[in-house]
Amino acid sequence: MRKLSLALCAAAFLPTIVLAQAAATDTTAKAPAAAPDTTIKVTFGGFVDAYYAYDFGRPPKFDHSFAGGALFLTQPSRSNEFNINLAYVEANLSGNRVHGRLALQAGTSVQSNYSGEPTNGTVSGPSLARFIQEAFAGYQVTPELWIDAGIFYSNMGMESWASKDNPTYSRSLVAEYSPYYSSGVRAIWQATPELAVRLDVVNGWQNISETNTDKGAGLRLDYTASPTISLSYYDFFNNEIGGRFRIFNGVGAKVTSGATTLVAELDYGTLGAPSSGGSSSSWWGFSAIARQQVTNRVALSGRVERYEDGDQVNIATGLKDPFRGNGASVGIDVSPQARLLWRTEARGFFAGSPIFPNGTGAPQKSGTFIVTSLALAF
Repeated sequence: MRKLSLALCAAAFLPTIVLAQAAATDTTAKAPAAAPDTTIKVTFGGFVDAYYAYDFGRPPKFDHSFAGGALFLTQPSRSNEFNINLAYVEANLSGNRVHGRLALQAGTSVQSNYSGEPTNGTVSGPSLARFIQEAFAGYQVTPELWIDAGIFYSNMGMESWASKDNPTYSRSLVAEYSPYYSSGVRAIWQATPELAVRLDVVNGWQNISETNTDKGAGLRLDYTASPTISLSYYDFFNNEIGGRFRIFNGVGAKVTSGATTLVAELDYGTLGAPSSGGSSSSWWGFSAIARQQVTNRVALSGRVERYEDGDQVNIATGLKDPFRGNGASVGIDVSPQARLLWRTEARGFFAGSPIFPNGTGAPQKSGTFIVTSLALAF
């Protein structure tokens, strides 16, 4: 009788034991749903670029300018003066399908580059806008597609705003006279592992404050042809004040082979005739840069360039004569530590008209300066 009772108890508990074993082995059916990834990572950084430049034309107001007084270059923009070219602090956010960047800046390059920012209305103009290097928020629509909105670097050119990211210290004329920044919305699509596509819809040609009721649009294609060769195409279209329609196209290439880097760019643009009458205008420019890493700490760079703006669409000399000319530079970079960079560059321009200052004398057809910079990234 006792054995029968034990057998009946075992039979009674057997289904429970079997179900418990099944639950223990069937993890796919009973495992809790994975919690969504809400991890947010915020990193902080900064950059300081201190410089001294000397313009042998001795501009009377220390601005690196034409004889007519108009600013020529943003970097460097002051002569015979110790100053800060660019300093900024940044916060970068990345998370599950979101990202963003906020960078605040100051320096003489900022003052000169944002001097053309329009003032239209009360809450407008460069007084605040120039301190914002980038401020955008982005959402990852698909694994290959991001949509960003805010203020960000423009889609044009082969050179960057911060000197540490460029093969030469100062910018080529094609970089100086195309937009550094834009305000609007952009889509960045990694179409294939080799091809990145970017489409911008922005307020206009390097302006945060709006100047009319129309918007501008730009496309950029970056194609990685091989591990050492990348090719780029970029354009921009917008309607200017006075009904002048701007069409801008550019192509670029970057080749890296061991310790040698080559960067080339060719830009061409047109501006339609104003609605009030007149003629259309055009301009073009190119640059070719070579950089050689001689040792781990020392690099050499050289550049040749040409720019023609016969109707002074982009380069306003402050004189009746426009800028049509060539340029060249040589530079040496020394990096005692990974985050510290000492750069020295000599650069000259040779124009077809006397448009450069010459101390107290008559304007001359050439202009030369030398600049040295100590920069720290952190």
